[in-house]
Amino acid sequence: MTPAELSRTVLRSVRGAVEEQELSVPVPARIVVQPPPRPGCGDYASNVALQLAQQAGRPAREVAEILRKRLVGSAGIARVEIAGPGFLNFTLGDGAQVALVRDVLAQGAAYGERGAGGRGGVPGPSPVRTSAREPVRTSAREPVREPVRVPSPDGARGLAVAEALGRIRAAAGEGLPDAAGAAGAVGDDAYVVDERAADELAVLAARLGADEARWVLLRPAAHDPVRVPERPVQRESNPRFRVQYAYARVRALVRNAAELGFEGRPGDVGQALGGTAAQAAPVAQSLQALLTLLATYPSEIEVAARLRAPDRVARHLEATADAFFRWHDDFPPLPVGEQKPLAVHRARLALAEASGTVLANGLRLLGISAPEYL
Repeated sequence: MTPAELSRTVLRSVRGAVEEQELSVPVPARIVVQPPPRPGCGDYASNVALQLAQQAGRPAREVAEILRKRLVGSAGIARVEIAGPGFLNFTLGDGAQVALVRDVLAQGAAYGERGAGGRGGVPGPSPVRTSAREPVRTSAREPVREPVRVPSPDGARGLAVAEALGRIRAAAGEGLPDAAGAAGAVGDDAYVVDERAADELAVLAARLGADEARWVLLRPAAHDPVRVPERPVQRESNPRFRVQYAYARVRALVRNAAELGFEGRPGDVGQALGGTAAQAAPVAQSLQALLTLLATYPSEIEVAARLRAPDRVARHLEATADAFFRWHDDFPPLPVGEQKPLAVHRARLALAEASGTVLANGLRLLGISAPEYL
């Protein structure tokens, strides 16, 4: 069960409680579920009961109990608990991990895009091209709109942000044209960058390489300064390198597995190698952290599109790469020594491939390559 599916399940429970007059509140348009703030509090949490309590005129924990009873036994949910003043904590069933990996692998390059399946997707270059002095007209019948400049400390960053936003907002299901070249239209706004910005980006790309240049410009939040390094560093201290290296490592695992005669298949990833009972909890956290990042990737794309913040995608990829390496060390996907490939290795390889899918998809939205070898 993904966060989106869990959100819809909780929404159905609210709607059912309202229809059967257990609650007298307007049914919200959507319900937010997210990873709990502390480990050991389930897989996901929601504050929906606290949000509805005032409208219902009842204590939040009482509202939470009404929803908890409706949610217990729902497909994919193993346990629902009430915490604090009225938070709902959800523990997913054993099959949730397998279903998530299967879903990511089935969707492949479309995972994270609401436009998948014929409802949109990442489009080609926008036909809208203009200079900084020209108004924007997307069709002969459409009234002229004055262009607005991308809020950016420099033109090169503005151009990189405009291009990334075109891809991200399209992937979020808005069906928007890509902001490519000197200008592009994104939603209701026209992002205009003059030729000097393109030249600045080209100079930076020639100096650092296209991937590093885009990462340097897109990684900082809008209010943070851009720090341009003297030269790109191809080591783990460079977050862009870590993300690309994590993807390359996934592809190496797939190649090595093929040489051993097996391929990934979603299933139980089993127990971690060795370790004491005291180490079991951190190891379990490494697995849960990776699964959570894979599951929340689609919602992160939507938030990045809504807030016009490609830096959120970059940070999510960083976290995913770091979580992948921690999990990889705890749960080696390949057999060790003379051990033969087992079902658990197939399951781990499938989870590694799902991680690579998310990394590759996110890099593509930022306009950065996902190398098979590094």
